[in-house]
Amino acid sequence: MQVGFIGLGIMGAPMARNLLRAGFALTVATRTPGKAEKFAADNAALGAVTAVQTAAEVAAASDIIITIVTDSPDVVAVAQGAHGIFAAAKPGTIIIDMSTISPQVTRELAAEAHGKGLFWLDAPVSGGEKGAIEGTLTIMLGGDEIALERARPVLEAMGKRITHLGPAGNGQATKLCNQIMVAVNLLAVCETLTFAQKAGLDLNTVHQALTGGAANSWALEVLGKKMIDRDFKPAFMVKLQQKDLRLVLEAAGASHTPLPSASLAHQLFAAVEAEGRGEDGTQSLLRIFERLAGL
Repeated sequence: MQVGFIGLGIMGAPMARNLLRAGFALTVATRTPGKAEKFAADNAALGAVTAVQTAAEVAAASDIIITIVTDSPDVVAVAQGAHGIFAAAKPGTIIIDMSTISPQVTRELAAEAHGKGLFWLDAPVSGGEKGAIEGTLTIMLGGDEIALERARPVLEAMGKRITHLGPAGNGQATKLCNQIMVAVNLLAVCETLTFAQKAGLDLNTVHQALTGGAANSWALEVLGKKMIDRDFKPAFMVKLQQKDLRLVLEAAGASHTPLPSASLAHQLFAAVEAEGRGEDGTQSLLRIFERLAGL
């Protein structure tokens, strides 16, 4: 299978490398000029990789196309238009969107793809940069099951848990469930470490104790340790968490679903952004809790 890959950011670049290591020939493109060419040059030793300029060129060369870009309008731009995927994809092509975007926009794009004889799978991921590098991502997938089985070898090169959740849009809706849990867990970690500081406890010792019991979570184990080490470098940026929470609250508003904790997380992350730290890792939220506590 010829595989196309559009989007080579923090997540996309290591995912594409894992496809090369698995033996897939790649055609790659990015919206940032020169980035695809640099990726191709840097990774030529791993396998066959060709850089092109547009999504349409990727589509013309590929049986399966993976997109992982920032937001709903970005996916729409990659799919539609004179230089988009739909303009050049052959009937039967499978498009796998691994971005995190609106479930409703996903359903609209899937319907348009179906009308052109194409398959659209929404397959957002969880596991962060570490999971992308190690090929252990959790993949939440909506769309045609037959297309999924055809694409499974490609997906298995990037992730270890692939869950089919039903029709198009359901993968994105499940990813939004994931983002609610991620954001609220992060609030709990920030509150815990702030309380521990005020109580005069050694944070590394507290972390060791809590990760061994019922309080443990990925947020505590991974991001909590980064908070203690004052490591606020991004594996997942605040501004991207905010984008995901906006999608959550938009979908919740449409279904009249109250989400008080997710709403609080969104507001507190807004305080991080107000400090000019939108490109920090999400663990930078701790700073706001510390400030509120007078630390």
